[in-house]
Amino acid sequence: MIRINLLPVREARRKAGARQQVAILAAAVLATVGAITAFHLSLVSSIASVEQRLVEIDEQIKRYEPQIKQVEEYKKKKDQIRAKLDVIEGLEKSRSGPVHMLDELATLTPQRLWLTRLIADKGGLQLDGISLDNEIVASFLTALSQSPYFNKVELDTTVLQQMGNLKVNSFKIRAQLASAALKPRDTGNKPGDKKKKKKGRKTAELGPQAPGTLG
Repeated sequence: MIRINLLPVREARRKAGARQQVAILAAAVLATVGAITAFHLSLVSSIASVEQRLVEIDEQIKRYEPQIKQVEEYKKKKDQIRAKLDVIEGLEKSRSGPVHMLDELATLTPQRLWLTRLIADKGGLQLDGISLDNEIVASFLTALSQSPYFNKVELDTTVLQQMGNLKVNSFKIRAQLASAALKPRDTGNKPGDKKKKKKGRKTAELGPQAPGTLG
């Protein structure tokens, strides 16, 4: 009987398989290292590109710094001018408001009625005066109520008193200034036109009056 020893063949096959596995493992390791190296190089390149871009941006910022400072200065000047204009507008309103209010009172004050005191404070208005009769006071109240310059017009007190040889009605009126009293009044006159005198109205006279001036 012929006997064949297969052990060397099996050993050779086992070694060949081990070498193949080692080769596969080495190839996988090399592929992984290659991929990591490529990713690292790509990342380094991206970082370098970003750093270069940052350097360029810094240079642009430095180059435009004078213009940026000028713009900021213009903004500050604009804010200062706006604040001054607001102050001027407020002063103009505070100046023109009482002027138009007094002009309206002078227009609405009827004959045989005199205003002796005017107090305006925080949008409120108090009028003290004298009249020859209550009907004139009532007419004055109606005119004030219909005016766009005054709101909540009320007769506070009315007292019959002797002034010299005449009996007069002393009164107090309270009202609120409307928003129209703070706006410029359109008189309808064109520039250069002469102001026309108002007829049929007596201007308000402030301050105490002598009894002989009534009538």
